[in-house]
Amino acid sequence: MTGLTVLLDGLHFPEGPRWHDGRLWFSDFYAHEVVAVDLQGRRETIVCVPEQPSGLGWLPDGRLLVVSMKDRKVMRLDPDGLKVHADLWHLAAFNCNDMVVDADGRAYVGNFGFNHYVGEKPAPAPLIRVDPDGSTSIAAEGLMFPNGTVITPDGGTLIVGETRGRRLTAFDRAPDGGLSNKRVWADLGDNYPDGICLDAEGAIWVADPRNNMVIRVREGGEVTDTVSTGDLGAFACMLGGEDGRTLFVCTAKMSGPGAAEIRSGRIEQIRVDVPGAGLP
Repeated sequence: MTGLTVLLDGLHFPEGPRWHDGRLWFSDFYAHEVVAVDLQGRRETIVCVPEQPSGLGWLPDGRLLVVSMKDRKVMRLDPDGLKVHADLWHLAAFNCNDMVVDADGRAYVGNFGFNHYVGEKPAPAPLIRVDPDGSTSIAAEGLMFPNGTVITPDGGTLIVGETRGRRLTAFDRAPDGGLSNKRVWADLGDNYPDGICLDAEGAIWVADPRNNMVIRVREGGEVTDTVSTGDLGAFACMLGGEDGRTLFVCTAKMSGPGAAEIRSGRIEQIRVDVPGAGLP
């Protein structure tokens, strides 16, 4: 691998990258925008989400789903505009964040679990399930800041990054979307997982904003590759490009509201050996 190069810069704070229809889609938190960018760096604002966008996904009919963080909703982009797809206020103790959407349009949404902006003590949070009709339920409980989430190509395993738990946690996933057999997929030691993505060898790329790096991890915790992001934190990553071998990384100096003023956010990219697989 060679070093990272910049595809797009001047962003407030990019998160939730997804490769879709030949472009990288992502949320720019403090600009309140969902953006798509092509491989030449040409960007398009897809929709504005007033209460701060985060995780992205798509229904089988192609409509975009986007997490609206501060009002704890999943929004749906219909032909006539943005609509509420699901209200998670009663299930999430604080802001919602990342999301993965399966092939049937079933979403799994993470949340902070506590208000760290005012110094609340860290608390466990659930992973919330949103069915295609917008109905909601708890998919799994007792997670320490459930964040980036992936589903294996066969649909049989869901893996979520617990940022505060410094681990990747796996569940068996039933055909109806139910989760069971919770287990540690990888103990990450001193690494803090934020956004994650899965490759065709079953390894997971993990963005670590505290240690300014992206690491590739195998089940059990072996780290096979490390990519430094210099003086910027790595907040999310996604495999994509024409052959699935471009690793896109969302970087920024900080994630808090001050990021809106300094606009240090970037989409950076690097070529890797193994293409992406599974969802997102």
